[in-house]
Amino acid sequence: MAAARRTAAPLTGYVLHRYDWSETSLILDLFTREQGRLAVAAKGAKRPYSQLRSVLLPFQRIHVGVGRVTKSDDAEPASEVQNLRSAEWAGGTAMLTGAALFSGFYLNELLMKLMARHDPHPALFDVYAGTLPLLAARDEVQVQTALRAFEVALLKEIGLLPDLSLVTLTRQDVREDTSYAVLPEAGVVSPRGGEVQIRGAVLIGLQAALAHGSLAALQQACAAALPELKTLLRGLLHYHLGSPVLRTRQVMLDVQSLER
Repeated sequence: MAAARRTAAPLTGYVLHRYDWSETSLILDLFTREQGRLAVAAKGAKRPYSQLRSVLLPFQRIHVGVGRVTKSDDAEPASEVQNLRSAEWAGGTAMLTGAALFSGFYLNELLMKLMARHDPHPALFDVYAGTLPLLAARDEVQVQTALRAFEVALLKEIGLLPDLSLVTLTRQDVREDTSYAVLPEAGVVSPRGGEVQIRGAVLIGLQAALAHGSLAALQQACAAALPELKTLLRGLLHYHLGSPVLRTRQVMLDVQSLER
């Protein structure tokens, strides 16, 4: 008797972006906890009566089954794209709207541009999932704190953040009562001229929160220096992205200009 075919366990994920593939189908950029970023073909997802239409939405946690393309599949996209076998809503918060929607797409754009495919980061996935509900907060300070904490966690998870408790070149401990700069090409250094300065106590707190692995602790550490962190992290991100303005941020700026 032939052995029973094993079915892969479903993945937990979010839709980062949707691309038109044909008149009836989509290519999805998914962020999954188990396998990282995946490109998935959702056949028939654009049909009016497809059950997938109400499931494959951004910022909604879903369970998905995926499978490799087989020889019998016709007109498939690039070979790295897998087929979507199933998708179910896995619960979550209400859809983001207004400014929160821009913030959510900003997170998605960072993930798509900075994360390689098939590179799992379960801790970052949990940070993303924990950040999304906070984007709809009425308190702008809470929203900015959530964004900064996500940026710090992202840079750390993909290996682009130095140890913030040490001066990078000398490996000496950062002093609480001294100000430092954090540069993409040099790490933690003594500030020279025109660089954003941040207190050593803040850097030590950030590193301790990252080591602890608590999102709440990381957000608390970020709240201690929001203005400085916003400028510092923007510089780090733009350096590694290789572009001065993200598409999401440019759209947000354009909308704000129209409102004025």
